[in-house]
Amino acid sequence: MNVIGFAGWSGSGKTTLVEQVVGVLSARGLAVSLVKHAHHRFDIDHEGKDSWRHRQAGCREVLVSSDQRWSLTRELRGAPEATLDELLGKLGDCDLVLVEGFKRAPIPKIEIRRAVVGEPLLFPGDPHIVAVATDAPLATALPQLDINDPAQVADFIVAYFER
Repeated sequence: MNVIGFAGWSGSGKTTLVEQVVGVLSARGLAVSLVKHAHHRFDIDHEGKDSWRHRQAGCREVLVSSDQRWSLTRELRGAPEATLDELLGKLGDCDLVLVEGFKRAPIPKIEIRRAVVGEPLLFPGDPHIVAVATDAPLATALPQLDINDPAQVADFIVAYFER
């Protein structure tokens, strides 16, 4: 499984760039999956829906299925958060997995950097960063990609795994 992460500070444009890169890679015929880490409490279900009611009643897992998609929700109920490796093991076959978040995971990552965000650079302290997508030149030997050119970022990812 080819896995590459996108790491950066809040407000740097990770989600926007990932969305655009997924579109480029999918248009090229690649099967792309995504793992996204949320730092906050989130819910993909809605109060009052049957699946929400079953979770509230105590179900550990609720699987909802239709002719369009299926979704499995697991309540941790105090268990530890899943690791990236555990989550990757739950994905089906694909050509490429993009990981958004998991900033400290030991996987190859592209740092997303916008000059206006003003947070410290990640790559000096992270040997797993293989490139930086940025809107301003940086003093580094790492490949620098145009954060506003998702096709260039997609080209880099494809070339990275063809080595």
